[in-house]
Amino acid sequence: MTAVRHNWTKEEIAEIYHKPLLDLIYEAATIHRENKDYAEVQISSLISIKTGGCPEDCAYCPQAARYNTGVDVHAIMPKHEVIAVAQKAKDGGASRLCMGAAWREVRDNKDFDKVIDMVKAVNELDMEVCCTLGMLTESQAQRLADAGLYAYNHNLDTSEEDYKRIITTRSYDDRLQTLEHVRKAKITVCSGGIIGLGETVEDRISMLKTLSNLPQHPESVPVNALVPVKGTPLADQPRIPVWDMVRMIATARIIMPKSVVRLSAGRTEMSTVEQALCFMAGASSIFAGDKLLTTPNPSFDEDMAMFELLGLKPRKAFKNGRPGESKEIKEMSINEVIG
Repeated sequence: MTAVRHNWTKEEIAEIYHKPLLDLIYEAATIHRENKDYAEVQISSLISIKTGGCPEDCAYCPQAARYNTGVDVHAIMPKHEVIAVAQKAKDGGASRLCMGAAWREVRDNKDFDKVIDMVKAVNELDMEVCCTLGMLTESQAQRLADAGLYAYNHNLDTSEEDYKRIITTRSYDDRLQTLEHVRKAKITVCSGGIIGLGETVEDRISMLKTLSNLPQHPESVPVNALVPVKGTPLADQPRIPVWDMVRMIATARIIMPKSVVRLSAGRTEMSTVEQALCFMAGASSIFAGDKLLTTPNPSFDEDMAMFELLGLKPRKAFKNGRPGESKEIKEMSINEVIG
């Protein structure tokens, strides 16, 4: 089995990233297949529980209040609507629901109380619950953990060197500190980035280095292709070649062999063949459903047809145990029962 390392250098990662493409895919696929469940794909559904009006200036985001993107501002969704969306997603094959709010950071107010209630309610549907709410304090992360939150998404977006070109309203260290708070609360970490922002290949490698050298690799690493939105500063960015996505996914798979690598935003622009290459290169998760927050996404029916064609199967919820339950403890308990 491939050893898990936390001391990757930029030079080592660059050497992997720049390998001849077929060799790179083969190496990543081989590592992926060391896990007997390589054909399993985690299906997550992403909903916006509070849309628009964000005070940040993320250059790619249609929900920033300062950009005129046609996204209307909506107050936080009622809990019953969230439960209805979650049930529909579960019926469609999703095992995880991710709830996103267009906030810079979480505030200790009635809206956060509502999110806590939503986390508890979705848990009762036997789905993994993920949130992406912006920056968190230690105490807020612990509240989410106590409510049963399974995962917290907080992407690095790009490299530390490139970060200020994309976002000026928070720092890279702010991002890393939130990940520390999530880890301390024993919530699983979902953190990756976006390619196609106008970054260099060196920026991509630097971001992968930061992720792979964290004390514990993120359990989930989303690789997003920019979906340019009219009205944002990055509206005119060209679509990235699929080969860039394949290289990012394969490199992430090789240097973070135990993580779930998610083929995230940008799938609507990809053919089934292109997506198949990404799965071959080590992707083991997708977002499913008609929309990702405010941008289009393939439908559940399209994805299920692709799964059938490629011989993929949805991963069940809580495969690695529930919050606060390590896989080792879970396996030990099963063995004790068998014994």
